[in-house]
This record gives sequence, C-alpha cells and structure tokens, in this order.
Amino acid sequence: MTKPVIRKGRCAVYARKSSEEGLDMEFNSLDAQREACEAFVASQRSEGWLLVPDRYDDGGFSGGTLERPALQRLITNIEQGKIDVVVVYKIDRLSRSLMDFSKLVEAFERNDVTFVSVTQSFNTTTSMGRLTLNILLSFAQFEREVIGERIRDKFAASRKKGMWMGGWPPLGYAVKDRKLVIVEAEAKTVQSIFRRFAQIGSATLLARELIAEGVRNKRGKLIDKGILYRILTNRIYLGEAVHKGIAYPGEHQAIIDRPLWDKVHAILKESPRQRAGAHRGRTPALLKGLLFGPDGAAMTPSFTRRRGRLYGYYVSNRVLRRGADPDAPIRLPAAEIERAVVGQIRTLLRAPEIIVRTWRKAKQTVVDLTEADVRDALLRFDTLWDELFPAEQARLVRLLVDRIDIGAAGAEIHLRTDGLTCLLDELDTRASAEAAE
Repeated sequence: MTKPVIRKGRCAVYARKSSEEGLDMEFNSLDAQREACEAFVASQRSEGWLLVPDRYDDGGFSGGTLERPALQRLITNIEQGKIDVVVVYKIDRLSRSLMDFSKLVEAFERNDVTFVSVTQSFNTTTSMGRLTLNILLSFAQFEREVIGERIRDKFAASRKKGMWMGGWPPLGYAVKDRKLVIVEAEAKTVQSIFRRFAQIGSATLLARELIAEGVRNKRGKLIDKGILYRILTNRIYLGEAVHKGIAYPGEHQAIIDRPLWDKVHAILKESPRQRAGAHRGRTPALLKGLLFGPDGAAMTPSFTRRRGRLYGYYVSNRVLRRGADPDAPIRLPAAEIERAVVGQIRTLLRAPEIIVRTWRKAKQTVVDLTEADVRDALLRFDTLWDELFPAEQARLVRLLVDRIDIGAAGAEIHLRTDGLTCLLDELDTRASAEAAE
C-alpha cells in the first residue's frame, strides 16, 4: 500500500502593530503574534506545512493602507512563487480595509496561495470561507472607522481646550511637556516680521528682504512669500488654538498683541494689486530731483493708470506749468529712462578715469589704498545694486549723481566725486560683513 503524497506548503507568518509603543521590549506584540502563528504552523506539520525563515513584521504601521514595507515584501515573494500559505494571528493584522483586503485575496488566488487566520478559522478557497472573510472584514473596517471617529472627537475636544496636538511647532515656539513654550530669539523674529509688514505693506518686498537677510523658519527654509503669509495668518501667535476655522483660547502665551495683529490683517484684507499699487505710489522715484530736460527745466515724476496698471513718467515742470513745448519731450517713460541711466552708471564706474579720480580722492583719508582696491570695490556695484530695494536704490543714485541732463544725444550724467568715495566705503563695509558671516 503506497503512502499518500503530502504536498509541502511553505508558510509565511505576517504580524503587524499600529503603534511603535512597546516595540523596544524584549517580547512585544509582534513576537506574541508570531509565536501563536508558528505554533499553528507546527500543528499542521502532518499536512506538509513548513515555516519559511523570513520574518514579515510591520511595527508602527496602520492597517488602513497597503504601503507597509514587510507587507510589500510579502506580496513580492508571493508573486515570485516562494510562498504557499499566509498565516496571521487575526485578519485585521493584514488589513482593516475591505477594499484593500479584496486586492490581497485576488493576489492570493492568482498565485494559488491559501490565507489562514489563527483565531478565525476559515478557508478562502471555498465560497463559505470567502463569505465569512467578508463579514469579518466588514466588522474590522467598521471598527477602524469608529476608532477614527473617536480620535477626531478627542482631537476636537482637546483643541477647544486650547491644547497643542502635536506636529512641528511654529517659529517662535518649542514643545515642552506637550505644551507650547516661547523661544525668545525666535519670538523676536516673528514680532519683527509682523511690525515690518505693517510698515511696508507688501509681502513681496518683505519676503525679498527676509531672504536677503537669511531669515529662516523652524525647518531651516528661507522665509519666502508663501511661508510669510502662513506666519502672518497663524492665530497661534495670538495665543489661540484653531480647529476647523474656529479659534479657541490656547494654553500657550501669545507672541503678537491684538493691535498689531489687527493692523496687519487690515492690510491683508486689501487685494494684492491694491497693496502693490499703493506701495509703488509711496516708493520714491529713482531720478526725482536729478533729471533736467533740454530746456534746462527739472523733470517731475508723474503716474497714470491704464487698464488697472500704474505707469510712471518724468514730465518737464515747464510743460506742467505752461503746456506742451514742441522743442522738448512732453514726458519720458520712467522705466525706460531709469534703466538707461543705471546702465550708464554701471559703465562709468568701470571707466579708468573714474576709478583713478575716486582713488585719488579716497587716498586723502586712506593712505595705503591702491588703485586695484578701488577698481575691485567699484566692480562690486553691480551685485550690490541688484540686491537693493527701490528706496535704497534711489538713495544710492542721489549719492552718486549730481545731475542728469537730457539732450538730443541722450542722457549726460554728472557724477559726484564725494559720492563715489561714499559708495566705496559702503562696498568695503558690505564686503567685510559678508566675509565675517
């Protein structure tokens, strides 16, 4: 009489725990699940069941997703034909989602793999086993949704009490004993940001200044316009906790007082286009008081709005007082003439005669100054100019330029020698500061 052939079944035990709590213990929940599953596999040795050596343990992963490293490795080995039976302590260890579990069952059936739950005995190869499995999974998904609702309710109740519920603390705060505490140095930065925005009224310009100064947020990122808006609208700085748009008194101290907050948000309520237009109107014209027309009359900055856009011009005072003069330009586009003047200034500062004149003037106070030092410093003007804001650019032009005459041949620029030496001092000071950083 021949003995029946027993088909060997290569068994993989899968274990999962949602939280990482207790995983550092010598014998934890994953070990307990695995021990029970290994005992069950041993009891089926007469059926040819053998335990594969690989461990498939996911510690600290939710059952609501399939994106778990050990589970993905298990699926890969199933697809490679290395496993015949998947053994778990309980079906919700494999998945708490009915949809996800149906995908796993399809993968099992496609590769002739049997699924076994130690505490819920059934066979997925029969219709009754699949029905039982679906019923159990429905309850598992229901339990997961109830747990989620409890967590959300607890979170909402905690926020209403003003409690900090975790995550990255905002700039200006640190977390101590699960509460927000003020970090003085960072708090001063936040207060400075609010005050400067209230003065400037432009997020774009303030963000440029903050980036140029190297100001960073809690994660070490430079504070750009997007981060700046998040800081300015974060009610945590008022000492409040917000849940679903509703603010509650927080347990932490405020960094920003109510008057400053209200002032900032009164500005934020204006449209960005209105704020930009108002800022442009307040920004000093680059060549104001320096530009003179062919008739010798000073040219005054003027603005006009067309189709919602603000355009700048320089208009002769004589034209403004007496009307148009056919021999003089009625008005010059501000952007065009300013760009031309700045371009000429860049060129003049590279000219050998300007470098020598500046060097001779500066040597009167700095004896060991060389001509090469002056040339190198003036060449840094291009970099300095691009980093300045409109008000600073206007100040620098007034420092360098005595007068600009507009004629048939273009613009004639008269530089101030004293201004050149002042520029030299600024460039040297800036270079020294950058070297020290």
